[in-house]
Amino acid sequence: MDQINTLIKWIKESKKTVFFGGAGTSTESGLKDFRSKDGLYNEQFKYPPEIILSHTFFEEHPIEFYEFYREKMNSLAYKPNITHIVLSRLEKKNMLSSIITQNIDDLHQKAGSQHVIELHGSIKRNYCQNCHKFYDAKAIFNQKELPLCTCGNIIKPDVILYEEPLNQKILNQAIQEIKTAQLLIIGGTSLNVYPAAGLIHYFQGKHLVLINKEKTPYDNICNLVIHDNLSKVFKEINKWI
Repeated sequence: MDQINTLIKWIKESKKTVFFGGAGTSTESGLKDFRSKDGLYNEQFKYPPEIILSHTFFEEHPIEFYEFYREKMNSLAYKPNITHIVLSRLEKKNMLSSIITQNIDDLHQKAGSQHVIELHGSIKRNYCQNCHKFYDAKAIFNQKELPLCTCGNIIKPDVILYEEPLNQKILNQAIQEIKTAQLLIIGGTSLNVYPAAGLIHYFQGKHLVLINKEKTPYDNICNLVIHDNLSKVFKEINKWI
């Protein structure tokens, strides 16, 4: 409890706070993460998820890609949890500048957050690879066939697959937010996915906080480390907002 009280004190004092979150932000909404013992990477599939979610696999096996994508990446029916809700409340009270997320599930926006930087894209956006016509998530998830554009070409989700670079404009926005933050709260991420994990090195502020159930490679450089569920921490934060 002393750790959470320290975090609350720092949030109160900070002139600019940024939250940087990973898959663990959404697990208590029912979505699976990737690397934990119960995560997708420890399930058995015809191909390893890291291969399925690659650019090469999408190009060479689009039908199998979409079978996995529809089964495992569809977050349309899921609702924000306490962490998403409290982050939105902090933003509305001008206590949070922005959210940088590795997630593609749109749950921060569902909770009402406005300043969300999506490093890996979103299931909400899908584009034809040929004519770039836009399609929403329902156009992808509400059918069983390979999603094709009216021009006949395959539609691709606007998500960053393995082998694909991050959007440079979005990456620059994230770097700028982290560089100018006084307080950076990192939550629900193993900090093993690059280049996203490398963003931590741009922080020049006062307090670096890490909230994650398991240890990460960056625990030793943080000012405060809380090895617990995000929901437990944010329920306490919610009490004083």
